[in-house]
Amino acid sequence: MSEAVFKNPESLLEVQTHYCPGCTHGVIHRMVAEVVDELGVKERTIGIAPVGCAVLAYNYFNLDFHEASHGRAPAVATGIKRARPDLMVFAYQGDGDLASIGAAEIVHCANRGEKVTVVFVNNAIYGMTGGQMAPTTLPGQVATTCPTGRDTDLAGFPIRIAEMLSTLKTPAFIARASVHKPMHAVHAKQMLREAFTYQKEDRCFSLVEILSTCPTNWGIPPAESTEWLEKNMIPYYPLGVFKRPDGEDRAPGPIGPARRRQHAE
Repeated sequence: MSEAVFKNPESLLEVQTHYCPGCTHGVIHRMVAEVVDELGVKERTIGIAPVGCAVLAYNYFNLDFHEASHGRAPAVATGIKRARPDLMVFAYQGDGDLASIGAAEIVHCANRGEKVTVVFVNNAIYGMTGGQMAPTTLPGQVATTCPTGRDTDLAGFPIRIAEMLSTLKTPAFIARASVHKPMHAVHAKQMLREAFTYQKEDRCFSLVEILSTCPTNWGIPPAESTEWLEKNMIPYYPLGVFKRPDGEDRAPGPIGPARRRQHAE
């Protein structure tokens, strides 16, 4: 008798993707769905997607979803969670959305300690609208609005959201992961599970920033984009857990919290 060794998460629909080849939104979608299933909270989970590449996230998740205006997902999440604190509420946002027009929203949501979870996908560029420079675009990185590369004298330096939010006094879980390689994806899921668990336990605000590729707007093939991310993004956006609600803040590391726990043991 054959035995199934792989199946689609119940919280994810089996539909054809609209994402570009090499885009890792689909990988992140699956990890979020797996975590929701494993925690047994599918029937009381609501996702929020604002404007951006993931604006159609509701086409992929087998969960209740709410649309939000550009950058306003944290505000919508706050309203839903305060009205129905029994629900699991997560916002799924890109860097052009969260770190730009939604910067004030995410800072004050975290500072208030709203007990919601934010999945923050950082590909260092505006994806849906044509590859413009984003607040996270790296120094010297080429974009449609800076064809000679980001000039920090004119545009300033990229914003490190995880580091910025981790300085707030309010208890929170703040981490950064990547999904450009399988082992990194494993650690990303561990961080997502920890983030959702804190909400399930009604403990704190949580945000997991996930570094992602955008081959189409970077103008390089998918295979090369993973190498570009590792060489260019990770040095500027180091991976790891930056803040935990119990005060056990940890410095970022090359892999993530699991590796550091093993070393500590």
